Amino acid sequence: MERQTCTVQGRMAARPWRFKSSQAHKHMVPLRIRRKTKLNRVVRPQSDGGRISDSNKTRIIPLGGLEEVGRNMTVFEYKDDIVILDMGLQFPEEDMPGIDYIIPDTRYLEGKEKNIRGVILSHGHLDHIGAAPHLLPKLGWPPVYASRMTLVLLKKRLEESNLNQYLVAHEIESSSEKIKLGDYFEVNFFEVTHSIMDALGVILQTPNGNILHPGDWRYDLTPVSGKPTDFSHLSRWNTPEKPSLLMMESLGSTKEGHQLSEFEVHKNIRKIIELAPGRIIIATFASMIERVSQIIAAAEELGKKVALDGYSMKVNIEIAKKIGYLKFNEGVLIDVKNIHDYPPNKIIIIVTGAQGEDRAALMRIANGDHRHVKIEKSDTIIFSSSVIPGNERTIQRLKDNLYRQGANVIHKEIMDVHGGGHALIEDIKLLIRQVKPKYLLPVYANHYLLCEGAKVAQAEGFPKEKIFILDNGSVGIFDREGFHIAREKVPIQYVFVDGLGIGDIGNVVLRDRQVLAQDGMFVIVTTVDSRTGRIRTSPDIISRGFVYLRENTELLNEVRKRVRAIVERKTVSRGPINWVYLKDEIKEKIGSFLFQKTERRPMVLPVVIEV
Repeated sequence: MERQTCTVQGRMAARPWRFKSSQAHKHMVPLRIRRKTKLNRVVRPQSDGGRISDSNKTRIIPLGGLEEVGRNMTVFEYKDDIVILDMGLQFPEEDMPGIDYIIPDTRYLEGKEKNIRGVILSHGHLDHIGAAPHLLPKLGWPPVYASRMTLVLLKKRLEESNLNQYLVAHEIESSSEKIKLGDYFEVNFFEVTHSIMDALGVILQTPNGNILHPGDWRYDLTPVSGKPTDFSHLSRWNTPEKPSLLMMESLGSTKEGHQLSEFEVHKNIRKIIELAPGRIIIATFASMIERVSQIIAAAEELGKKVALDGYSMKVNIEIAKKIGYLKFNEGVLIDVKNIHDYPPNKIIIIVTGAQGEDRAALMRIANGDHRHVKIEKSDTIIFSSSVIPGNERTIQRLKDNLYRQGANVIHKEIMDVHGGGHALIEDIKLLIRQVKPKYLLPVYANHYLLCEGAKVAQAEGFPKEKIFILDNGSVGIFDREGFHIAREKVPIQYVFVDGLGIGDIGNVVLRDRQVLAQDGMFVIVTTVDSRTGRIRTSPDIISRGFVYLRENTELLNEVRKRVRAIVERKTVSRGPINWVYLKDEIKEKIGSFLFQKTERRPMVLPVVIEV
């Protein structure tokens, strides 16, 4: 049996994945939302094309989510039956200029589209459903199973691409529902507490064992409503005949304690609402509908008005209200343009932009660009949100700006005004004690966090040899002998979405963008006499993001001299001129010279005009 290791395996080199527009309409069928959730189709077995072909083994293949935060997608396969869990996107990193987001690489599923029995979506966050508009058409529109809120958010996203009519949707109305997908998979569900409504955990019954996947999860031991979170019922799925594998989200595996209860968050925010002398501006995630609901309820009770600002905030609240998840007196909500009709101490403004997004409502308020809201010294601003990794500096600058304007700023470091949606160390320990799985597979986080999740489990007494760490593209095998990691890997590569382009931005283009962002560009325009091989006029130079031309005349004059020397050395009295070779020579020689003089290497673009 292969033991757990925390050594990162390198990705397999592979050609860029490309989205073909013709595939988007290949298998389209009209929208059908069904209450009956049973699918049982018989499809003739297909060849695996030389790829993993163990016929009596359950294969678990993560296509994303195991080396990053986001891009969550896992393939479960037994013979000719395939079930997919989640289709999420990943937001770009700082070294990916121009990229909108990243989606999973699905080349492993090419030729297997007819074997896909269903796509299960655990909840409505973009890192779990955001890639669906791109991947569902490519995979032939397999049926989608999700809760009501998740389906509504998915349909809203599909509307943006005019694809909603092709969705085959099955609403999971109750966590007690059971569905059969194909001949070999049965799926049960269970309720999960997260930072969005209608989150579901999944129990996937396979011939080799039971796979327990809570998705994103946390414990709430003192909820605002309902019963405390309890996962002890999952222990019944671990039996000698069918052992259980727990796929445990591990994003909070380095943070001590239990995740803060929503009851404590609500209590503290309500106290601020009661005591604040002026307006209250609350920045939170648009998906935190339950928290917004509690704020609106408190405002209604205290005789205050609430204004919503931010497109995603308004859309999500409208959706929640339409499907009956959010109920309040119509009079409590006002348009943000009408806030000046009421005393400042009667106004609460709930906005997007807690992550410092450039054009989000809170950033426009902080910069003085908002049409209706200007910061006043009596304002209280609450950051009811966590910091998404990578946004630390942006959020800090935003806070600095608000502090400079004299507002009273409250955030997690000052007061418990936010509880995250992810379990912490003590939650992980409690989960393991309650579920009692035979095998453990940490998921949905960076590699080091997966390893830390494994350490937490070991500290709780879980056997090290029963814990496994996978990479994206790795293949976990669940068979009658237990669980182990196969030697094979499926092709995995970043698939970039940039505007309307999907998969057409490869490593070469991205590297060029990185060079341009770091050192700029240096364009040399040279006119050469094709008969004599001599330069007709002094080379023109254009610099963008490298040096300011007026302040570097000496450097530019030296560049011109060197260009002239290169051209005349390679062209005069040498027969026909090889223009491609000439441009490559200018690029190489001038690039080396500029680096020698500046220790910067801009993108050198030679333009040779033949006359």
